[in-house]
Amino acid sequence: MELPLFRHNRPDRVVTFDEYREEGGFEALKKAFSGMSPDDVQQTVMDSGLRGRGGAGFATGRKWSFVPRDLPGPRWLICNCDEMEPGTYKDRVLLEHNPYSLIEGMTLACYALGVRHAFIFIRKGYEQAAANLARGIEEAKKAGLLGEHILGSEHAIELDLHLSAGRYICGEETALINALEGKRPNPRSKPPFPAVKGLWQGPTVVNNVETLANVPAIIANGAAWFKGLALNPEGAGSKLFCVSGSVKNRACVELPIGTTLGDIIDGACGGMRDGKKFKACIPGGASTQFLKPEHWTLPMDYDTVAKAGSRLGSGGVIVFDEGHCLVEATLNLINFFARESCGWCTPCREGLPYVKEILTRIENGRGEEDDITILREHVKYLNYTFCALAPGAMAPLDGLLRDFEDEVREHIVKKRCPLK
Repeated sequence: MELPLFRHNRPDRVVTFDEYREEGGFEALKKAFSGMSPDDVQQTVMDSGLRGRGGAGFATGRKWSFVPRDLPGPRWLICNCDEMEPGTYKDRVLLEHNPYSLIEGMTLACYALGVRHAFIFIRKGYEQAAANLARGIEEAKKAGLLGEHILGSEHAIELDLHLSAGRYICGEETALINALEGKRPNPRSKPPFPAVKGLWQGPTVVNNVETLANVPAIIANGAAWFKGLALNPEGAGSKLFCVSGSVKNRACVELPIGTTLGDIIDGACGGMRDGKKFKACIPGGASTQFLKPEHWTLPMDYDTVAKAGSRLGSGGVIVFDEGHCLVEATLNLINFFARESCGWCTPCREGLPYVKEILTRIENGRGEEDDITILREHVKYLNYTFCALAPGAMAPLDGLLRDFEDEVREHIVKKRCPLK
């Protein structure tokens, strides 16, 4: 089965513009411009079941449908490539091998949404990916596939590359919009939602790299084809899983939605490292709850992972073996989130450092029984914040207390980490 995202990849270099075209690249754009209306493109994406691949998993076509057709003035599309969540590196791998699927996907999305000017908001450290995109945009312009009079039509679409200063909060779409406008990247109050009032007060759609890179294959092959790639009936398409931690071969792999957790670790990554036993994993980047050995056969799809008490998120799978202390692992993640809080709202600004302080005490053997109760209260109350940063930060803590409370309590009783 040929999957859409990595099919153009070369093992040791970026695919060239000519190679991408020889393998069917930009044929979807020709198909859309010659025989499909913008509504047809949008409906095809909606029918395909494509969901946002950046973390939230919201239906892409439905998100596009929220943009009003009757508002005056320009509308905008932004690609979020400010990939900073620990354990997540799929967009970097994709763009370092092939920038053209994203460029074609954004052009198709602009056509569907009536957008004339779009932006790629990319993490500053992604220098190779940014260079590939800059070159690819110029190549597409010279070939008449971007810019004025695309494919000889009246349509004009511009793509601009914007290098982020690099803060995790910019992954929140309204903070990203503020950053792109040159403001401090604090989240905005919603409503109004970006689809109605976003960049420079105009209707705006923000999509992830992997999401948009799927669009050309959907338009070229149809919604039913994309749905048929999944291994479970409720799924659709493929997913990039970036696997790190205690596996033999750490890698970013493209697999059908519905591939089991065990098949990802054993099949795609060669199994557990050094013959260790699987203890747990974070399945969707740092802001998700743990999965345990009982989930080894769980199909990795949005709804199935949610029913298991976690989220598929970005597909960043961090694997822990029997020798890993999950109190220490959770503390490491909380350190990151506390540092990256924008400080805009009190629960996040004050709560995350306090959670960090408590976990530090527990890990260092100075914890008390009441600390578990206080941590549970923070899991509850840090869900009432201005954006999703603090609730996301509480996800691994929630998983730790729900599934590994005995390990936390053992730290307190023995006054040390039992695994060291």
